[in-house]
Amino acid sequence: MNNIWHKLSVAILKNRPYFLALVAFLAIFMGYMATKTQVSSELPKILPQSDSRLQLYESFKKRFGEDGSVMVLGVETDKMFQLPFFQQWQDLAKEIKGVEGIKDVVYAGNIPRVVKNDTAKRFDTKPLITQRAVTQAEVESVKTGLVKLPFYKGFIINEAGNVHLMMITFDQKAINDKARVRAVKKIKEITAQFEEKQKTDLHLSGMPFVRTEMTAQITTELGIFVSLALVVTMLILLLFFRSFKVMFFALIVVLIGIVSSLGFIVLFGYKITIISGMIPSLVVVIGVPNTIFVFNKYYEEYALHGDKMLALQTTIEKIGQTLFLANLTTSIGFGVFAFTGSTFLSEFGIVAAINVMLTYVVSLIFIPLVFSYLAPPSEKQTARLDSGRVAKILLKIDGYVNHKRSVIYSIIIVIIGLSVYGMTQIKSIGYIVDDLADDNPILTDLKFIEKNFKGIMPFEVAIDTYEAGRVLGSPELLTKIKKMEKEFAKYPEFTKPISLVTAAKFIYQAYRGGDPKYFVLPGIDELAKLKEYNSSVQGKQGFTKGFIDSTKRYTRVSYQIADCGTVRTNQIINELQPKIDSIFNYNAETNEFYKRGDKRGYDAEITGNSVIYAWQNDYLQANLVESTLQAIVLICLIMALLFRSWKMVIISTLPSLIPLLITAGLMGFFDIHLKYSTILIFSIAFGISSDGTIYFLTRYKDELINKKRNVKDAIRETILNTGVSMFYTAIILFTGFFIFTASTFKGTQSLGILVSITLLMAMICNLVLLPAFLMTLDKRESKQLMK
Repeated sequence: MNNIWHKLSVAILKNRPYFLALVAFLAIFMGYMATKTQVSSELPKILPQSDSRLQLYESFKKRFGEDGSVMVLGVETDKMFQLPFFQQWQDLAKEIKGVEGIKDVVYAGNIPRVVKNDTAKRFDTKPLITQRAVTQAEVESVKTGLVKLPFYKGFIINEAGNVHLMMITFDQKAINDKARVRAVKKIKEITAQFEEKQKTDLHLSGMPFVRTEMTAQITTELGIFVSLALVVTMLILLLFFRSFKVMFFALIVVLIGIVSSLGFIVLFGYKITIISGMIPSLVVVIGVPNTIFVFNKYYEEYALHGDKMLALQTTIEKIGQTLFLANLTTSIGFGVFAFTGSTFLSEFGIVAAINVMLTYVVSLIFIPLVFSYLAPPSEKQTARLDSGRVAKILLKIDGYVNHKRSVIYSIIIVIIGLSVYGMTQIKSIGYIVDDLADDNPILTDLKFIEKNFKGIMPFEVAIDTYEAGRVLGSPELLTKIKKMEKEFAKYPEFTKPISLVTAAKFIYQAYRGGDPKYFVLPGIDELAKLKEYNSSVQGKQGFTKGFIDSTKRYTRVSYQIADCGTVRTNQIINELQPKIDSIFNYNAETNEFYKRGDKRGYDAEITGNSVIYAWQNDYLQANLVESTLQAIVLICLIMALLFRSWKMVIISTLPSLIPLLITAGLMGFFDIHLKYSTILIFSIAFGISSDGTIYFLTRYKDELINKKRNVKDAIRETILNTGVSMFYTAIILFTGFFIFTASTFKGTQSLGILVSITLLMAMICNLVLLPAFLMTLDKRESKQLMK
């Protein structure tokens, strides 16, 4: 193995122009590809395509369209039914309706009411007002008409009557396209003008708006994090090395890593998501430690013999092998996400893993080659390795390792005990918008809508009658839907439903002259009378449109639910689905439960945007725990291949596992929930933490075996030399990840804080606990394990 690295180091330095040209080509090509990056405007694809729940949802959307296609505007006012304000509200609706990508706009003035047409023997839908109001009397007629339509209470106007909604439906072609982004931007401009003119606040929400705004924030944060990461690492490098050359060429390495990460996203046909948007910043944070170890080794070797080319060759040979293993473990920490079955995480894992290794290769080639053309380091620069506060700290650590190992072990045992207790307090829960800060306008507007109208997250029941035409062929289905709606009504999280029963209530109210007391589902005899009229409701806002498919085999019952969290949503699903099954498939007369597919019953299943999110969160947690275990197993296998001893696997793994326990404990103590954004921490942090273990053990092995030092001296030399690089690396990793606390997403903030703490703990464990373990072994056993 050493012979291979020796040959590689010779080949790199012998063919300097060719390797530099290769790096330059890589930078230019990836830079060009990076200009083509796009931000994803779709919801994260987390469940695998083989998942039956996802298949149900996808088939539902094919029949009825995207369920999260409605954006809402809310306004709190007592002037709605005063002519000047109502006219402006109408004008606002008209202007928004004219925005490209908008299909329909519904507000108090144009809500559909059903009117009986005796001449044509049918029911028509008409708005409460057909033109812009010009008199107060017309506005009063709208107010009166709204009172006669009880369905809209709590739907378009809240129960208190002081908050009104405008519901904006997006065209299905625009909902997952850039047209949605342009439409939302235009609507924001239009509503801002309305707010300024009316001196009032509008509250914007709904899935199209939430998705668009969060995408915009991802785009903004991508630039912010990359900039912060670069500035922070530049300052730290300048502080540590006191050399603009070191800072400048390290910066070039990470810039190549940044454009390469974006370039690979484009090459693989991916788009930037909330998670893959962190990769460029991660490349900066993870790439800089490579350059630190290369520079430190180069300075150290040059200080020994003063031969620049020999120092560079030795650096490539020695550090190349160590960094390869270290970066491999980091790459594994990211790469395991590729095996979760989730497109969302697979894209992140593949691109991050590749770029970790690519940045390593660029560091190993570019820096030695560039410095081979530059003047050798000065005596002042090489002297920096043996002085300063860091060296004093490392000497104290060596003293503790030699003389106070029992204290170290006792402290570790106490910390582990507290961490295990903290782990038991962790809660597993996620919200659709809980990654947003509490004062974020997206969240505050959502809470306003939920307070007055319960919620805006789609929650659907998809019903398959098994036969074409059966939806309208039997009153039995209406009765079952009504019974199901009564079960839903017991849950305060839901809005009123929209379904065939809703349409039947509107029709019956119209049939009985419009009296609100007849907004009920008629009995079988009354339904029979309605057959004298055309079975469909005529008009562009027909109530059955969008709730029955073209074959009249499938129908839906649509609710909106509050963003009540995945735990509560799953609880509701688990309680309601069995009740739904009983309602649609149980025959009380025969005490028989119809099996799925039995045409005497129906297939009614819960689905929808909010439902899928709850399922995705559970799926992620199960798979990410598995991914973390996979990362641990794979890295342990690398350690086993490296040292060929189960004792060394344990010794080398514990310093990386204990920081994960501490992090999990902190999550429990500080009520940081387990969700997709925070569970990423463990496999990423374990992969990076293992780097320090490899740095330490490979240097210790060299000191013990090759330089023939005794255990005590080998450990001291390893702490004093490798410890400097590990210390600098830990500082950069800590501050690099800590910049994520500047995010507007709380999950990203938590990730930044927790990974920073984990890596700091990992450095302490690798510099204190790991050498303590090695010192506990006797000299013979230690040498045997290292061979």
